[in-house]
Amino acid sequence: MSIRILIVDDESGIRESLGALLRDEGYEVDAVATGEECLDAIERQQYQLVLLDVWLTGMDGLETLEKLQRRDPAPMVVMISGHGNVETAVRATKLGAFDFLEKPLSIEKVVLVVRNALDLMRLDSENQRLRAELEERYQILGTSVSMKALRQQIALTAPTSGRVLIFGESGTGKELVARALHANSPRSSMPFVEVNCAAIPEELIESEMFGHRKGSFTGASEDKAGKFQKADGGTLFLDEVGDMSLKTQSKVLRILEEQSVEPLGSNQPVKVDVRVLAATNKKLEDEISKGNFREDLFYRLNVIPFYVPALRQRTEDIPILAAHFLASFCQAYGKKQKEFSQPAMEILVANPWPGNVRELKNLVERLVIMSPSHRIEPHHLPPELFRGAQQDAQKPYETLHEARQAYEREFVLRKLQENGWNMTNTAAALGIERSHLYRKMRALKIAPSKAS
Repeated sequence: MSIRILIVDDESGIRESLGALLRDEGYEVDAVATGEECLDAIERQQYQLVLLDVWLTGMDGLETLEKLQRRDPAPMVVMISGHGNVETAVRATKLGAFDFLEKPLSIEKVVLVVRNALDLMRLDSENQRLRAELEERYQILGTSVSMKALRQQIALTAPTSGRVLIFGESGTGKELVARALHANSPRSSMPFVEVNCAAIPEELIESEMFGHRKGSFTGASEDKAGKFQKADGGTLFLDEVGDMSLKTQSKVLRILEEQSVEPLGSNQPVKVDVRVLAATNKKLEDEISKGNFREDLFYRLNVIPFYVPALRQRTEDIPILAAHFLASFCQAYGKKQKEFSQPAMEILVANPWPGNVRELKNLVERLVIMSPSHRIEPHHLPPELFRGAQQDAQKPYETLHEARQAYEREFVLRKLQENGWNMTNTAAALGIERSHLYRKMRALKIAPSKAS
Protein backbone atom coordinates (compact mmCIF):
# COMPACT_ATOMS: atom_id res chain seq x y z
CA MET A 1 0.00 0.00 0.00
CA SER A 2 1.35 3.41 -0.95
CA ILE A 3 1.80 6.00 1.80
CA ARG A 4 -0.11 9.27 1.33
CA ILE A 5 1.02 12.44 3.13
CA LEU A 6 -0.88 15.73 3.38
CA ILE A 7 1.05 19.00 3.85
CA VAL A 8 -0.90 21.85 5.48
CA ASP A 9 0.96 25.19 5.35
CA ASP A 10 -0.02 28.70 4.28
CA GLU A 11 3.40 29.31 2.67
CA SER A 12 3.43 28.09 -0.93
CA GLY A 13 7.23 27.76 -0.88
CA ILE A 14 7.06 25.34 2.08
CA ARG A 15 4.32 23.29 0.38
CA GLU A 16 6.34 23.01 -2.84
CA SER A 17 9.73 22.23 -1.28
CA LEU A 18 8.33 19.74 1.25
CA GLY A 19 6.21 18.10 -1.46
CA ALA A 20 9.22 17.66 -3.78
CA LEU A 21 11.35 16.25 -0.94
CA LEU A 22 8.75 13.68 0.13
CA ARG A 23 7.91 12.63 -3.44
CA ASP A 24 11.62 11.95 -3.96
CA GLU A 25 11.37 9.65 -0.91
CA GLY A 26 8.63 7.66 -2.65
CA TYR A 27 5.53 9.04 -0.92
CA GLU A 28 2.32 10.29 -2.54
CA VAL A 29 1.87 13.92 -1.47
CA ASP A 30 -0.97 16.46 -1.53
CA ALA A 31 -0.80 20.00 -0.14
CA VAL A 32 -3.36 22.56 1.09
CA ALA A 33 -3.09 26.01 2.67
CA THR A 34 -5.69 26.05 5.49
CA GLY A 35 -7.11 23.93 8.29
CA GLU A 36 -10.52 23.94 6.61
CA GLU A 37 -9.00 22.60 3.38
CA CYS A 38 -7.16 19.98 5.43
CA LEU A 39 -10.40 18.63 6.93
CA ASP A 40 -12.07 18.62 3.49
CA ALA A 41 -9.14 16.70 2.01
CA ILE A 42 -9.25 14.15 4.84
CA GLU A 43 -12.95 13.54 4.08
CA ARG A 44 -12.14 12.72 0.44
CA GLN A 45 -8.92 10.74 0.87
CA GLN A 46 -7.22 8.66 3.55
CA TYR A 47 -3.82 10.03 4.61
CA GLN A 48 -1.41 8.16 6.85
CA LEU A 49 0.51 11.32 7.86
CA VAL A 50 -0.28 15.03 8.06
CA LEU A 51 2.45 17.71 8.28
CA LEU A 52 0.52 20.55 9.90
CA ASP A 53 1.61 24.17 10.40
CA VAL A 54 0.65 25.72 13.75
CA TRP A 55 -0.02 29.23 12.42
CA LEU A 56 -2.72 29.13 9.74
CA THR A 57 -5.22 31.65 8.45
CA GLY A 58 -8.68 30.95 9.88
CA MET A 59 -8.67 27.69 11.85
CA ASP A 60 -5.21 27.36 13.42
CA GLY A 61 -3.11 24.20 13.47
CA LEU A 62 -3.89 23.18 17.05
CA GLU A 63 -7.64 23.38 16.47
CA THR A 64 -7.20 21.40 13.24
CA LEU A 65 -5.12 18.83 15.12
CA GLU A 66 -7.84 18.46 17.73
CA LYS A 67 -10.43 17.73 15.03
CA LEU A 68 -8.13 15.30 13.21
CA GLN A 69 -7.70 13.29 16.42
CA ARG A 70 -11.46 12.70 16.57
CA ARG A 71 -11.36 10.73 13.34
CA ASP A 72 -11.23 6.93 13.29
CA PRO A 73 -8.64 6.06 12.25
CA ALA A 74 -6.77 9.26 13.03
CA PRO A 75 -3.69 10.01 10.89
CA MET A 76 -0.26 10.54 12.40
CA VAL A 77 0.36 14.30 12.75
CA VAL A 78 3.66 16.19 12.83
CA MET A 79 3.38 19.88 13.74
CA ILE A 80 5.44 22.60 11.98
CA SER A 81 6.07 26.09 13.31
CA GLY A 82 8.28 29.08 12.58
CA HIS A 83 7.47 30.57 15.98
CA GLY A 84 7.73 27.50 18.14
CA ASN A 85 7.81 27.62 21.90
CA VAL A 86 7.77 25.01 24.62
CA GLU A 87 4.16 25.71 25.62
CA THR A 88 2.87 25.20 22.06
CA ALA A 89 4.92 22.02 21.63
CA VAL A 90 3.64 20.58 24.92
CA ARG A 91 0.03 21.36 24.03
CA ALA A 92 0.43 19.82 20.57
CA THR A 93 1.88 16.66 22.10
CA LYS A 94 -0.97 16.41 24.60
CA LEU A 95 -3.45 16.74 21.72
CA GLY A 96 -1.82 13.75 20.04
CA ALA A 97 0.90 15.14 17.74
CA PHE A 98 3.78 12.71 17.11
CA ASP A 99 6.52 15.36 16.89
CA PHE A 100 7.22 19.08 16.41
CA LEU A 101 9.41 20.53 13.65
CA GLU A 102 10.71 24.10 13.68
CA LYS A 103 11.33 26.28 10.63
CA PRO A 104 13.65 26.59 8.82
CA LEU A 105 13.18 22.90 8.13
CA SER A 106 16.17 20.56 7.96
CA ILE A 107 15.91 18.00 5.14
CA GLU A 108 17.53 15.29 7.27
CA LYS A 109 15.28 16.04 10.24
CA VAL A 110 12.09 16.03 8.14
CA VAL A 111 12.94 12.69 6.51
CA LEU A 112 13.86 11.11 9.86
CA VAL A 113 10.71 12.33 11.65
CA VAL A 114 8.45 11.22 8.80
CA ARG A 115 10.02 7.74 8.79
CA ASN A 116 9.74 7.45 12.56
CA ALA A 117 6.09 8.54 12.51
CA LEU A 118 5.22 6.02 9.79
CA ASP A 119 7.15 3.26 11.58
CA LEU A 120 5.15 3.92 14.74
CA MET A 121 1.93 3.88 12.72
CA ARG A 122 2.84 0.49 11.22
CA LEU A 123 3.76 -0.84 14.67
CA ASP A 124 0.41 0.31 16.12
CA SER A 125 -1.42 -1.25 13.19
CA GLU A 126 0.44 -4.54 13.66
CA ASN A 127 -0.29 -4.53 17.40
CA GLN A 128 -3.99 -4.00 16.72
CA ARG A 129 -3.98 -6.85 14.18
CA LEU A 130 -2.22 -9.21 16.61
CA ARG A 131 -4.58 -8.22 19.43
CA ALA A 132 -7.57 -8.93 17.17
CA GLU A 133 -6.07 -12.33 16.25
CA LEU A 134 -5.53 -13.15 19.92
CA GLU A 135 -9.08 -12.14 20.79
CA GLU A 136 -10.39 -14.39 18.01
CA ARG A 137 -8.09 -17.23 19.02
CA TYR A 138 -9.14 -17.09 22.65
CA GLN A 139 -12.82 -16.23 22.26
CA ILE A 140 -15.27 -18.35 24.22
CA LEU A 141 -17.87 -19.74 21.81
CA GLY A 142 -21.26 -21.28 22.45
CA THR A 143 -24.91 -20.35 22.84
CA SER A 144 -25.77 -22.95 25.50
CA VAL A 145 -27.11 -21.73 28.82
CA SER A 146 -23.94 -22.84 30.62
CA MET A 147 -21.65 -20.87 28.28
CA LYS A 148 -23.81 -17.76 28.44
CA ALA A 149 -23.63 -17.98 32.23
CA LEU A 150 -19.85 -18.47 32.08
CA ARG A 151 -19.36 -15.36 29.91
CA GLN A 152 -21.55 -13.36 32.29
CA GLN A 153 -19.50 -14.59 35.25
CA ILE A 154 -16.30 -13.53 33.45
CA ALA A 155 -17.73 -10.07 32.80
CA LEU A 156 -18.55 -9.63 36.49
CA THR A 157 -15.27 -11.03 37.83
CA ALA A 158 -12.66 -9.75 35.34
CA PRO A 159 -12.56 -6.10 36.54
CA THR A 160 -11.76 -7.20 40.10
CA SER A 161 -8.57 -8.56 41.65
CA GLY A 162 -10.33 -11.58 43.17
CA ARG A 163 -8.54 -14.91 42.83
CA VAL A 164 -10.33 -17.46 40.65
CA LEU A 165 -10.13 -21.27 40.73
CA ILE A 166 -11.32 -22.82 37.47
CA PHE A 167 -12.63 -26.40 37.58
CA GLY A 168 -13.17 -28.57 34.53
CA GLU A 169 -12.10 -31.69 32.68
CA SER A 170 -9.01 -31.66 30.47
CA GLY A 171 -9.65 -29.97 27.14
CA THR A 172 -12.72 -27.97 28.19
CA GLY A 173 -11.04 -24.58 27.79
CA LYS A 174 -9.91 -23.56 31.26
CA GLU A 175 -7.01 -21.58 29.81
CA LEU A 176 -9.45 -19.63 27.59
CA VAL A 177 -11.38 -18.60 30.69
CA ALA A 178 -8.15 -17.45 32.41
CA ARG A 179 -7.11 -15.44 29.34
CA ALA A 180 -10.56 -13.89 29.06
CA LEU A 181 -10.39 -12.82 32.71
CA HIS A 182 -6.99 -11.22 32.08
CA ALA A 183 -7.99 -9.57 28.77
CA ASN A 184 -11.03 -7.91 30.36
CA SER A 185 -9.23 -6.76 33.50
CA PRO A 186 -7.38 -3.50 34.29
CA ARG A 187 -4.18 -5.61 34.01
CA SER A 188 -4.76 -6.47 30.32
CA SER A 189 -1.76 -4.41 29.12
CA MET A 190 0.54 -6.22 31.56
CA PRO A 191 1.94 -9.77 31.24
CA PHE A 192 -0.15 -12.94 31.29
CA VAL A 193 2.21 -15.68 32.52
CA GLU A 194 1.19 -19.34 32.44
CA VAL A 195 2.69 -22.13 34.54
CA ASN A 196 1.74 -25.74 33.81
CA CYS A 197 2.34 -27.28 37.22
CA ALA A 198 2.10 -30.80 35.80
CA ALA A 199 4.67 -30.26 33.03
CA ILE A 200 7.61 -28.83 35.04
CA PRO A 201 9.90 -31.44 36.70
CA GLU A 202 9.78 -31.39 40.50
CA GLU A 203 13.46 -30.45 40.79
CA LEU A 204 12.95 -27.37 38.58
CA ILE A 205 9.56 -26.06 39.60
CA GLU A 206 10.79 -23.89 42.49
CA SER A 207 13.39 -22.24 40.28
CA GLU A 208 10.78 -21.70 37.55
CA MET A 209 8.19 -20.31 39.95
CA PHE A 210 10.31 -18.20 42.29
CA GLY A 211 13.53 -17.57 40.34
CA HIS A 212 17.07 -18.04 41.61
CA ARG A 213 20.36 -16.26 42.17
CA LYS A 214 23.60 -17.13 40.43
CA GLY A 215 25.38 -20.02 42.18
CA SER A 216 22.36 -21.02 44.28
CA PHE A 217 22.60 -24.58 42.88
CA THR A 218 24.64 -26.54 40.34
CA GLY A 219 23.97 -25.11 36.90
CA ALA A 220 22.70 -21.72 38.13
CA SER A 221 25.19 -19.70 36.08
CA GLU A 222 23.21 -16.44 36.23
CA ASP A 223 20.32 -14.77 38.03
CA LYS A 224 16.89 -15.79 36.79
CA ALA A 225 13.50 -14.15 37.41
CA GLY A 226 10.72 -16.56 38.34
CA LYS A 227 7.18 -16.65 37.00
CA PHE A 228 5.86 -14.51 39.86
CA GLN A 229 8.35 -11.73 39.03
CA LYS A 230 7.64 -12.00 35.29
CA ALA A 231 3.92 -11.60 36.01
CA ASP A 232 4.42 -8.54 38.23
CA GLY A 233 1.60 -6.08 37.55
CA GLY A 234 -0.25 -8.70 35.50
CA THR A 235 -1.76 -12.16 35.87
CA LEU A 236 -0.21 -15.51 36.82
CA PHE A 237 -2.14 -18.59 35.67
CA LEU A 238 -1.37 -21.79 37.61
CA ASP A 239 -2.65 -24.53 35.32
CA GLU A 240 -3.23 -28.00 36.82
CA VAL A 241 -2.52 -26.61 40.27
CA GLY A 242 -3.62 -29.93 41.79
CA ASP A 243 -0.34 -31.49 40.58
CA MET A 244 1.84 -29.06 42.54
CA SER A 245 4.00 -30.61 45.27
CA LEU A 246 3.24 -29.87 48.92
CA LYS A 247 6.59 -28.09 49.30
CA THR A 248 5.82 -25.74 46.42
CA GLN A 249 2.26 -25.27 47.68
CA SER A 250 3.67 -24.02 51.00
CA LYS A 251 5.80 -21.38 49.25
CA VAL A 252 2.96 -20.28 46.98
CA LEU A 253 0.74 -19.86 50.03
CA ARG A 254 3.35 -17.63 51.68
CA ILE A 255 3.66 -15.49 48.54
CA LEU A 256 -0.11 -15.02 48.40
CA GLU A 257 -0.12 -13.96 52.05
CA GLU A 258 2.89 -11.64 51.91
CA GLN A 259 2.76 -10.47 48.27
CA SER A 260 6.51 -11.01 47.99
CA VAL A 261 8.73 -13.72 46.56
CA GLU A 262 12.15 -14.92 47.73
CA PRO A 263 14.31 -16.33 44.89
CA LEU A 264 16.38 -19.46 45.59
CA GLY A 265 19.77 -18.51 47.02
CA SER A 266 18.53 -15.15 48.30
CA ASN A 267 17.20 -13.96 51.63
CA GLN A 268 15.92 -10.67 50.21
CA PRO A 269 12.18 -10.77 49.46
CA VAL A 270 11.02 -9.09 46.23
CA LYS A 271 7.61 -7.39 46.29
CA VAL A 272 5.20 -8.51 43.54
CA ASP A 273 1.73 -7.38 42.51
CA VAL A 274 0.17 -10.42 40.84
CA ARG A 275 -3.38 -11.60 40.33
CA VAL A 276 -3.36 -15.38 40.61
CA LEU A 277 -5.76 -17.55 38.60
CA ALA A 278 -5.62 -21.33 38.99
CA ALA A 279 -7.17 -24.30 37.22
CA THR A 280 -7.50 -28.01 37.90
CA ASN A 281 -9.13 -31.11 36.44
CA LYS A 282 -9.06 -32.76 39.87
CA LYS A 283 -11.54 -32.60 42.72
CA LEU A 284 -9.35 -30.76 45.19
CA GLU A 285 -11.55 -31.60 48.15
CA ASP A 286 -10.65 -35.27 47.56
CA GLU A 287 -6.96 -34.34 47.19
CA ILE A 288 -7.15 -32.51 50.54
CA SER A 289 -8.63 -35.58 52.28
CA LYS A 290 -5.81 -37.70 50.80
CA GLY A 291 -3.21 -35.23 52.10
CA ASN A 292 -2.09 -34.22 48.60
CA PHE A 293 -3.29 -30.61 48.69
CA ARG A 294 -3.16 -27.96 51.41
CA GLU A 295 -6.57 -26.93 52.66
CA ASP A 296 -5.39 -23.39 53.49
CA LEU A 297 -4.06 -22.91 49.93
CA PHE A 298 -7.35 -24.21 48.53
CA TYR A 299 -9.28 -21.51 50.37
CA ARG A 300 -6.76 -18.86 49.31
CA LEU A 301 -7.20 -19.77 45.64
CA ASN A 302 -10.90 -20.59 45.66
CA VAL A 303 -12.21 -17.07 46.26
CA ILE A 304 -14.37 -17.24 43.13
CA PRO A 305 -14.97 -20.75 41.71
CA PHE A 306 -15.60 -21.21 37.98
CA TYR A 307 -16.92 -24.42 36.42
CA VAL A 308 -16.28 -25.10 32.72
CA PRO A 309 -18.75 -27.72 31.46
CA ALA A 310 -17.68 -30.76 29.46
CA LEU A 311 -18.55 -30.71 25.76
CA ARG A 312 -21.01 -33.61 26.15
CA GLN A 313 -22.94 -31.37 28.59
CA ARG A 314 -23.45 -28.66 25.95
CA THR A 315 -23.95 -30.56 22.70
CA GLU A 316 -25.83 -27.62 21.13
CA ASP A 317 -22.47 -25.81 20.96
CA ILE A 318 -20.77 -28.54 18.88
CA PRO A 319 -21.98 -27.24 15.46
CA ILE A 320 -20.80 -23.72 16.36
CA LEU A 321 -17.37 -24.90 17.51
CA ALA A 322 -16.92 -27.30 14.58
CA ALA A 323 -17.79 -24.59 12.02
CA HIS A 324 -15.45 -22.12 13.72
CA PHE A 325 -12.51 -24.55 13.75
CA LEU A 326 -13.23 -25.54 10.15
CA ALA A 327 -13.09 -21.91 8.96
CA SER A 328 -9.96 -21.18 11.01
CA PHE A 329 -7.99 -24.19 9.78
CA CYS A 330 -9.06 -23.71 6.15
CA GLN A 331 -7.70 -20.17 6.34
CA ALA A 332 -4.55 -21.24 8.18
CA TYR A 333 -3.71 -23.97 5.63
CA GLY A 334 -4.76 -21.99 2.56
CA LYS A 335 -7.60 -24.41 1.75
CA LYS A 336 -10.91 -23.58 0.10
CA GLN A 337 -13.68 -23.23 2.64
CA LYS A 338 -15.14 -26.60 3.65
CA GLU A 339 -18.42 -27.45 5.35
CA PHE A 340 -19.94 -30.35 7.26
CA SER A 341 -22.93 -32.15 5.77
CA GLN A 342 -25.93 -32.55 8.05
CA PRO A 343 -25.36 -36.33 8.52
CA ALA A 344 -21.70 -35.70 9.42
CA MET A 345 -22.68 -33.00 11.89
CA GLU A 346 -25.22 -35.33 13.51
CA ILE A 347 -22.44 -37.84 14.11
CA LEU A 348 -20.26 -35.12 15.68
CA VAL A 349 -23.11 -34.11 17.98
CA ALA A 350 -23.74 -37.73 19.01
CA ASN A 351 -20.09 -38.31 19.93
CA PRO A 352 -19.32 -38.16 23.70
CA TRP A 353 -15.99 -36.29 23.21
CA PRO A 354 -13.99 -37.51 26.22
CA GLY A 355 -11.20 -35.13 25.15
CA ASN A 356 -13.71 -32.25 25.01
CA VAL A 357 -13.14 -29.16 22.86
CA ARG A 358 -9.45 -29.99 22.35
CA GLU A 359 -10.38 -33.36 20.83
CA LEU A 360 -12.95 -31.74 18.52
CA LYS A 361 -10.44 -29.11 17.43
CA ASN A 362 -7.78 -31.72 16.64
CA LEU A 363 -10.26 -33.79 14.65
CA VAL A 364 -11.35 -30.79 12.55
CA GLU A 365 -7.71 -29.92 11.82
CA ARG A 366 -7.12 -33.50 10.64
CA LEU A 367 -10.21 -33.36 8.38
CA VAL A 368 -9.07 -30.06 6.82
CA ILE A 369 -5.67 -31.56 6.01
CA MET A 370 -6.77 -35.03 4.90
CA SER A 371 -10.21 -34.61 3.34
CA PRO A 372 -10.07 -33.79 -0.41
CA SER A 373 -13.72 -32.78 -0.63
CA HIS A 374 -15.09 -29.34 0.21
CA ARG A 375 -18.03 -31.07 1.88
CA ILE A 376 -17.25 -33.39 4.79
CA GLU A 377 -19.52 -36.41 4.77
CA PRO A 378 -19.86 -39.29 7.28
CA HIS A 379 -17.52 -41.53 5.27
CA HIS A 380 -14.76 -38.92 5.73
CA LEU A 381 -15.00 -39.26 9.52
CA PRO A 382 -12.74 -41.70 11.43
CA PRO A 383 -14.34 -44.91 12.78
CA GLU A 384 -13.97 -43.83 16.40
CA LEU A 385 -16.52 -41.07 15.76
CA PHE A 386 -19.26 -43.71 15.72
CA ARG A 387 -18.60 -44.65 19.34
CA GLY A 388 -21.48 -42.35 20.37
CA ALA A 389 -23.95 -44.66 18.67
CA GLN A 390 -22.11 -47.69 20.05
CA GLN A 391 -22.29 -46.37 23.60
CA ASP A 392 -26.00 -45.61 23.16
CA ALA A 393 -26.49 -49.23 22.19
CA GLN A 394 -24.79 -50.35 25.41
CA LYS A 395 -26.83 -48.30 27.88
CA PRO A 396 -29.76 -49.88 29.75
CA TYR A 397 -33.19 -49.61 28.15
CA GLU A 398 -36.64 -49.91 29.64
CA THR A 399 -38.16 -52.00 26.85
CA LEU A 400 -36.99 -54.73 24.48
CA HIS A 401 -38.10 -52.57 21.55
CA GLU A 402 -35.80 -49.69 22.62
CA ALA A 403 -32.82 -52.00 23.05
CA ARG A 404 -33.43 -53.72 19.70
CA GLN A 405 -33.81 -50.39 17.87
CA ALA A 406 -30.62 -48.94 19.44
CA TYR A 407 -28.60 -52.02 18.49
CA GLU A 408 -30.06 -52.03 14.99
CA ARG A 409 -29.20 -48.36 14.50
CA GLU A 410 -25.60 -48.94 15.63
CA PHE A 411 -25.29 -51.98 13.36
CA VAL A 412 -26.61 -50.13 10.27
CA LEU A 413 -24.37 -47.12 10.97
CA ARG A 414 -21.33 -49.38 11.25
CA LYS A 415 -22.13 -51.09 7.94
CA LEU A 416 -22.65 -47.72 6.26
CA GLN A 417 -19.27 -46.59 7.55
CA GLU A 418 -17.55 -49.80 6.42
CA ASN A 419 -18.95 -49.35 2.91
CA GLY A 420 -18.20 -45.64 2.63
CA TRP A 421 -21.93 -44.84 2.79
CA ASN A 422 -22.48 -46.52 -0.56
CA MET A 423 -26.14 -47.55 -0.41
CA THR A 424 -25.91 -50.43 -2.88
CA ASN A 425 -22.93 -52.05 -1.16
CA THR A 426 -24.38 -51.47 2.31
CA ALA A 427 -27.72 -53.01 1.34
CA ALA A 428 -25.87 -56.05 -0.05
CA ALA A 429 -23.83 -56.36 3.16
CA LEU A 430 -27.02 -56.26 5.23
CA GLY A 431 -28.79 -58.72 2.92
CA ILE A 432 -31.70 -56.36 2.14
CA GLU A 433 -32.97 -54.38 -0.83
CA ARG A 434 -31.67 -50.85 -1.40
CA SER A 435 -35.21 -49.44 -1.03
CA HIS A 436 -35.58 -51.35 2.24
CA LEU A 437 -32.31 -49.79 3.48
CA TYR A 438 -33.65 -46.28 2.83
CA ARG A 439 -36.85 -47.06 4.74
CA LYS A 440 -34.83 -48.59 7.56
CA MET A 441 -32.59 -45.48 7.78
CA ARG A 442 -35.64 -43.20 7.95
CA ALA A 443 -37.16 -45.33 10.71
CA LEU A 444 -33.87 -45.28 12.65
CA LYS A 445 -33.41 -41.53 12.03
CA ILE A 446 -30.17 -41.95 10.09
CA ALA A 447 -29.74 -39.11 7.59
CA PRO A 448 -28.32 -40.29 4.23
CA SER A 449 -24.96 -38.90 3.07
CA LYS A 450 -25.30 -36.55 0.09
CA ALA A 451 -22.08 -38.03 -1.29
CA SER A 452 -23.85 -41.38 -1.72
